[in-house]
Amino acid sequence: MPSWQDPGLGTMKRVALWLVSEIGEGNTFTKEQLRDAFPGVSQVDRRMRDLRDFGWKISTSREDAGLDSHEQRFVKPGDPVWEPGRATRKTGTTAIGAGRRREVLSKDGNMCRSCGITPGEIYAGTHEAAQLDIARREVIKPDGTRAVELVTECKRCRVGGQFLTADLDKVLQQTAGLNPIERKVLSDWIAADQRQFSRLEQIWSDYRSLPEASRVQLRAELDIS
Repeated sequence: MPSWQDPGLGTMKRVALWLVSEIGEGNTFTKEQLRDAFPGVSQVDRRMRDLRDFGWKISTSREDAGLDSHEQRFVKPGDPVWEPGRATRKTGTTAIGAGRRREVLSKDGNMCRSCGITPGEIYAGTHEAAQLDIARREVIKPDGTRAVELVTECKRCRVGGQFLTADLDKVLQQTAGLNPIERKVLSDWIAADQRQFSRLEQIWSDYRSLPEASRVQLRAELDIS
């Protein structure tokens, strides 16, 4: 591997090499350590976050409850971005801007699509208030292809579900096997965006966890405008 101190490399590549050679997989580091390693380099934090677009797993306190707010964990490396041709940004992995974030939150009803909690709501049995964020969720499409879509989740659900894949094909197949009464009940739940507990709970739960674009596809399957 090249040296992370090689000035001829871009910042993102140098940060990747620094994580591998100086921090080590599974270990924690602080923002101060990162900035001390790259003095005078602007936006070094952002360049490190860019590594997530290439499969690098770097957790903050939002994904790892065991971390303090100033700590991060180098979970595992992804693509070796320092190799020629490996640092090309992949389709669909651009940063989520404020406008796009508001759009996703609005379409998701300003609630966690996994557990239904709303921002500021207190988790049962605790004094902890929910915080919402936008997660990227891999979705399996009916034709077997995979796509990355955006979905609203709370901090707790992001910690437990950061490596989950949503399976739209499975939900569509389960829906196709419903009898007319069950289909009507499911349609009513989806139209109202709330449920009552019964036999259809699993399909409802799977639907709720789908990103907005995949929920739209299921709504179309059920002829919900």
